[in-house]
Amino acid sequence: MTLSPQFTQQIMDLMPQDGQQLIDTIAQSEPSISIRLNDAKCTTSPAGAPQVPWCPLGFYLDNRPQFTFDTRFQAGLYYVQDASSMFLWHVIKALVKQPVRYLDLCAAPGGKTTAALSALPQGSLVVANEIVPNRARTLRDNVIKWGSHNCLVTSNDPAALGRLTHTFDVIAADVPCSGEGMMRKDDEAVAQWSPQLVKQCAARQRDIIADVWPALKPGGLLIYSTCTYNREENEEMIDWIAREFGARSVSVAIDEAWHIAPAIASTHTAYRFLPHRTRGEGLFMAVLQKPDDQPLSPFKNKKPKSLSTKLPPSATQARQWLRQPEQFMLTDIEGNIVATHTSAVPLLELLRAAGLNVLLSGITLGSIKGKNLIPDRALALSTYLNYEAINTADVDYATAIRYLQGQSVNIEAPRGFVLLTHESVPVGWVHNLGNRANNLLPKALRIINPHTPSCPPQVL
Repeated sequence: MTLSPQFTQQIMDLMPQDGQQLIDTIAQSEPSISIRLNDAKCTTSPAGAPQVPWCPLGFYLDNRPQFTFDTRFQAGLYYVQDASSMFLWHVIKALVKQPVRYLDLCAAPGGKTTAALSALPQGSLVVANEIVPNRARTLRDNVIKWGSHNCLVTSNDPAALGRLTHTFDVIAADVPCSGEGMMRKDDEAVAQWSPQLVKQCAARQRDIIADVWPALKPGGLLIYSTCTYNREENEEMIDWIAREFGARSVSVAIDEAWHIAPAIASTHTAYRFLPHRTRGEGLFMAVLQKPDDQPLSPFKNKKPKSLSTKLPPSATQARQWLRQPEQFMLTDIEGNIVATHTSAVPLLELLRAAGLNVLLSGITLGSIKGKNLIPDRALALSTYLNYEAINTADVDYATAIRYLQGQSVNIEAPRGFVLLTHESVPVGWVHNLGNRANNLLPKALRIINPHTPSCPPQVL
């Protein structure tokens, strides 16, 4: 890998003592590989895998298996995430002790959102937002895969969310950046880097924070992060937020053995992950608290535009597919029956009344086709699926992969809708007609690679 002379000089100016070590690590070493378990679905850790020091759910792998062909990955039992990014889990555990409304502002593809869903206290509500439409769809799919009931997915400009005055207790902003910390694993990050890109990113970051700041409650926390090294997008941004909005930095306890570097030339607390010091990619994170002397002026809730509890007769069976159905409100959204947890309804109404684009408002149970209600993949992956109300068929690995590739399969099971599982892990729905079983996996989620491994990847 050949790094830009301007970039290497920037690193040497930033870290005169060990900048060359960082440059050599970026240019000459391979990126680390790590996964984070979904503790709502999985209790089995990778055999012999070292644990990520700051996240007990994270584990390092020696090599990169074909995750796509792992049914446990497809079912959301774990997420493939850089170990440095898992520091968010530690920050949330250290600072958030009561249920909160949490906004993940720049959330795609979903790594930090799913980490927050695992770390936040029970009863918390999460809004995961991504402005870019195709990335927002990926975010929605990964949240569905995680199986949580307490996450709403939106696709909006930060300024639109900023109009929700004093709504969120915590806002996480993993802002778009120049990507210097991703150079080991992304050739595009190397090719696109320039001093001008750094300045453009810094300007955009200031706009994003200024736009969303009104949505943070007085006394609330902003978790700011980038995957870059320069001070302009990191310490200088934290200093600007403190000056502009009167925020103060908040620290969390860390172990010296983690080798996390401190802020560079700043009076504010921050955490730098440098790949020549820690096993992971480059990351910068800081926590700031909004002054609590600002008067509360909550958003005035208006009548929701499309939220309705009226259901067609064919949808009444959907309620029995849920564990604890009394905790959910069912709605018909364009022919899809969606179960929204009652605790999330006021927040959902708030989002809709503000005219925000909501992509996911709960657990999609099924879609209405004539007199039938066809169960949805989101139901199959939800932790609230009532297995006693459905038919299942456990299949071998080869059959599970054929299904995930969109092929037809043959099963021995009652006629009707059947959930395929592999080693008791959900794979997806089929409509069993007796002589064949129609594959109900959406085309967009199918494995494109036609190859079928002889045995599954050994991850868990």
